Amino acid sequence: MLMFDFLRTINPDLNPTEAKLHLATWNGVEQPIDVYLAGNFSDWQRWQNAKNFERGFVISLIDIPHQKDKWLFAGVYRTNGSEWKYSDEYKKHYNWYELTEEQTYKEMNGRLVVTFARPGRASYLLAEKWSHRILLSEIYAERQSIGEFPGFKAVNLTKAQLDLIVQKSPESWYTALSNVAGVYLISDTVTGKFYVGSAYGEGGIWHRWSEYANNGHGGNVELKKLLADEGRRYAENFRYSILEIADLHDTQDNILRRESHWKDILMSRIYGLNAN
Repeated sequence: MLMFDFLRTINPDLNPTEAKLHLATWNGVEQPIDVYLAGNFSDWQRWQNAKNFERGFVISLIDIPHQKDKWLFAGVYRTNGSEWKYSDEYKKHYNWYELTEEQTYKEMNGRLVVTFARPGRASYLLAEKWSHRILLSEIYAERQSIGEFPGFKAVNLTKAQLDLIVQKSPESWYTALSNVAGVYLISDTVTGKFYVGSAYGEGGIWHRWSEYANNGHGGNVELKKLLADEGRRYAENFRYSILEIADLHDTQDNILRRESHWKDILMSRIYGLNAN
């Protein structure tokens, strides 16, 4: 079944000739799926480098990483004009669009998955030219959100995902991370450099990672310097994983020894982001 045929079962008046497709993909800084999971996608897509949304409606599809030609439906938005506006967050001028989500389709936002082979690198397409190629693939029972805690060995979070988890405090994540100490890894996906850190005492890894969510650097000397040089948004390039866990009652000295062991293994003092 075509996506547009399905959407027209909800509202028969939806006309592809009045809509632009927004194919939201990695822009070199942010993964749109992370922005979406953090609840910021609607505002995020308002800021455009060019006059990309010059039609009555925008139909937003977000690239699903590691799933070829799969896109998450992120809503239908009515356009109400634009203005040339300075963004305090991005530190430059953009075309800022007044977008209003069409409530008719809101229940499907974050639940529909479609299959569509993107034609080249274009991110803004005339809907009527491609509507016959966008196939409905799946309908999730619930809107996409951060899932249950996957186990310590499977943790591999982007900064946006970490921020969302700390903000929402899902029970499974909070329970798991606040009840263990341990050694963790921060990976800079731009340079490939590592930072090895440790967490001990009350609150465990949860408490330590909450500091990274709040300020990006957690008070670490090299990370503070990096963000001072590159800007706080650079922290969005970090990924967070766990190297090993320990009992909360383990001594600080033992955990610091294990931290030092991992610094040696990963050579993060010599080639990475550890100052000592």
